[in-house]
Formats: sequence, structure tokens, C-alpha cells
Amino acid sequence: MTKMTSREQILAKIRVNKPSEKVVLPTNLDWENTAFDDNIQRSASQRFAEVLKSIGGEAIEAADFDFIKKEIDTIHYHHVINLLPNLEIQGKDIREISDAHDLASVDLAIIEGKMGVAENGAIWLDESCFGGHRVLPFITQHLIIVLKKENIVSNMHKAYKRIQSDLFSIGFGLFLAGPSKTADIEQSLVIGAHGARSLRVYLV
Repeated sequence: MTKMTSREQILAKIRVNKPSEKVVLPTNLDWENTAFDDNIQRSASQRFAEVLKSIGGEAIEAADFDFIKKEIDTIHYHHVINLLPNLEIQGKDIREISDAHDLASVDLAIIEGKMGVAENGAIWLDESCFGGHRVLPFITQHLIIVLKKENIVSNMHKAYKRIQSDLFSIGFGLFLAGPSKTADIEQSLVIGAHGARSLRVYLV
């Protein structure tokens, strides 16, 4: 008897376990309004904070910009880039930087997030968030993003629907979820492997 190849073995198992009756797929799925998997009714900002924590980030509710400033002032950062005019944090003016290589020494970057996604903790950032240097959120040692709670949606379907009309006018955009991390090194999760070592999101 000829020995079956791995491919033939897999296909044989599929044929044996194939359902006897055809399964009709649903046609009325409403992905935009799908409830969270735990079926607990919570605000999108609460869910966002929980998911962000699970992927290595931190979300903090902030009453105002003074609260954020006091929090940041408790830690000494040598080289700060702050792109939020309402946040009075002293730092280097990014408009004076012409070469992105000069950002290599940035300890902390503070930027605004356009939109958050509760189901995966991702934050939408576009060209206007980087002060003219797309590398900023990746080259900094630590990253702080200020995000309005009203701009948090429940899932990616709603997120893409929001940005769909703007996609052709945006030169560059991305979803960023948590600090830099990888699990490719000896099967261990390493935070800050190839980008920001920490991400803190202030929800205002």
C-alpha cells in the first residue's frame, strides 16, 4: 500500500469530517454594532483601557491638561517633543528639526491621537500627528498620546468607516496598538524591541 503524503492525509481527514448537511451562512451580519465578546455593557473608553493594558500600554482618565502636566512632571525626561499647544510642557520645538536623525535622542514624545478602537486598543494616527516627522512615535523612547474619549469607537469596522472619506487626502496614516513589542526572541514577549518602550494614553 502506497503511503499517503501529508497533503493527502489532511484532505482525507477533511472529507471524513465534512458536515453531512450544507450550512447556510448568515447574510445579515451587522459587524459595526456587534457587542463585545464578554457581552457586558461597558463604555468604549473602559474597554479600550482594559485592552490597552493587556497589550503593554496604559490608559489614564484625565480631567484636564493640568492633570496631564502634573503627571508628566513627576518624571524627569531629558529630551521632550510636545506637539500639543494646550499642554504646557517645555521641550524642543520640532519645527526647528529638519533632519529626522536628530530625533534619535528623544526621550518622550507627546502627540494627539485621532481615534481609538475599543476592541483592540489601537489608535489611529495620521500625517497631522507627527509634526512633519513620521518617525517620531517610533524613534522616541517613551510615547504619550492624548485621546478624546468621544473619539473612541467600539470596533475596527466603525473605525474604517470613519476614516474612509479621508483616506485619499491623508498622505500617511496608521493604527498603533501599545508600545513596541515582539515575541520572536526565544519565545518571550519583549517590550520596546524596535520602537517606543512605553505607551501611556490620557483619555480626556
